[in-house]
Amino acid sequence: MASSRHRRLPLLLSAALVLALSVLPAAQADVKRYQFDVVMSNVSRLCHAKSMVTVNGSFPGPTLYAREGDRVVVTVTNRAAHNVTIHWHGLKQRRNGWADGPAYVTQCPIRPGGSYVYDFNVTGQRGTLWWHAHIAWLRATVHGAIVVLPARGVPYPFPKPDAEAEIILGEWWHADVEAVEEQGRMLGMAPNTSDAHTINGKPGPLFPCSEKHTYALEVQWGRTYLLRIVNAAVNDELFFSIAGHIMTVVEIDATYTKPLTASTIHLSPGQTTNVLVRADRRPGRYFMAVKPFNDVPVPADNKTATAILQYAGVPASVLPAAPQLMPDANGTGFVAAFHDRLRSLNSARYPAAVPLAVDRHLLYTIGLNIDPCASCPNGSRLAASLNNITFVMPRVALLQAHYGGLRGVFAADFPDRPPARFNYTGAPLTAGLGTSPGTRLSRVAYNASVELVLQDTSLLSVESHPFHLHGYNFFVVGRGAGNFDPSRDPAKYNLVDPPERNTVGVPAGGWAAIRFRADNPGIWFLHCHLEVHTSWGLKMAFLVEDGDGPDESVVPPPKDLPEC
Repeated sequence: MASSRHRRLPLLLSAALVLALSVLPAAQADVKRYQFDVVMSNVSRLCHAKSMVTVNGSFPGPTLYAREGDRVVVTVTNRAAHNVTIHWHGLKQRRNGWADGPAYVTQCPIRPGGSYVYDFNVTGQRGTLWWHAHIAWLRATVHGAIVVLPARGVPYPFPKPDAEAEIILGEWWHADVEAVEEQGRMLGMAPNTSDAHTINGKPGPLFPCSEKHTYALEVQWGRTYLLRIVNAAVNDELFFSIAGHIMTVVEIDATYTKPLTASTIHLSPGQTTNVLVRADRRPGRYFMAVKPFNDVPVPADNKTATAILQYAGVPASVLPAAPQLMPDANGTGFVAAFHDRLRSLNSARYPAAVPLAVDRHLLYTIGLNIDPCASCPNGSRLAASLNNITFVMPRVALLQAHYGGLRGVFAADFPDRPPARFNYTGAPLTAGLGTSPGTRLSRVAYNASVELVLQDTSLLSVESHPFHLHGYNFFVVGRGAGNFDPSRDPAKYNLVDPPERNTVGVPAGGWAAIRFRADNPGIWFLHCHLEVHTSWGLKMAFLVEDGDGPDESVVPPPKDLPEC
């Protein structure tokens, strides 16, 4: 007869196995470490060479890979002559705004010769995001993709692809980008547009000197590919298509969607889109193409960049199939219809937790303005505003001032409504275009549910605006043309499976309504992702208060946080 000690042994082993399995996901979480050296690099495109700021000498910069649940540690060393910060676009940085990156909002810049360690956890997120410099216009050349894979053992909620690739859409200037921005600022005018668009840093064979500057993606016939597409352009909304192939959208801004087939997709600056593409056409070479969407009469880089989808075994001497016929540059109807078709997956594992009750209703009008400028040739300069307030960047980082109780840096009195009601999208208004400059934040109670309606206006001109909210995802519950009607439009909201994003396109002469729950304490930037508009002041920030619980307050700042 076995002893009681031996009879208990299987039970003890079983209990140990259960315990081991219960902690397995945590044990599988990893620490991913990266070194980002910000350096000057000599780069040539379109027969023009220049020295420009890059990370680790590459354009675009390196892709950052992690899994959901990982800790990521990135040491950024600034070896260039420019101040720099890095923003991890779309990562929520729960309670940890110190790792968010916008200069003078959550941190002071990393000075030349200095270093800063961005240390953050990837919690409750998976998909494609991206990183970029968040000071001046440096993100034109300082950017790269972020790929967050699902936790180990967790499948994609769509057919597993055979391979994946990152497709980063950007721009190229012959001139120094910082000089372009500075010239526009000194003149009080819009800066010069880019000289070309790029796909993974290369403009493609429709431009001169393209032999080494065309991106090609080799595919095997019959296989399915997941393309992780990022619009890293500074100032342009973009169409993307692949000649002869249909794409299936399965994710936007690192949130899964119901499958949506399309021959052309649209991305505003800051947005990401994952698509499945099956290589089942006649083996050959096919153009991937990028061109701008611009439905208002303002300057834009209207050139088309191309890359090549290359079937294995097909010689490079074969001419690529012509680019897919894409919508006209002013294809407003296509863009509206495409975004109206996007839906959150809203499954049991990935529910759409839309706030149904709203604690704070906000209406922010978007304006393009003209302010006095004594040093400008015309005595005035272009400006931009939210609720007629042109945001003034402080000299001390807002989060540092808030956490340290430093007074006089900002006022927490940003208005919930515009100062005056008018026909926001009526005939263009060309008088009374001045703004009220100020560093004003909106204070929000912890865990409050917020609805924000972003309303474009005809001040100077209507224009589409991609707005990015740091620290949060939000649900785009409604979009429309003309003036938002608070008595009628909310009845048309999608509160079941609206798209979940971190960057929303506000249509020209229209509005977009978003909802989010303010459960991430700190100071979080809201700004237009057209860099020209951000530099004119089209930005503000939310001050989300601490809650009462132990995990409801901002964590202390790291010891190496840069000083102003």
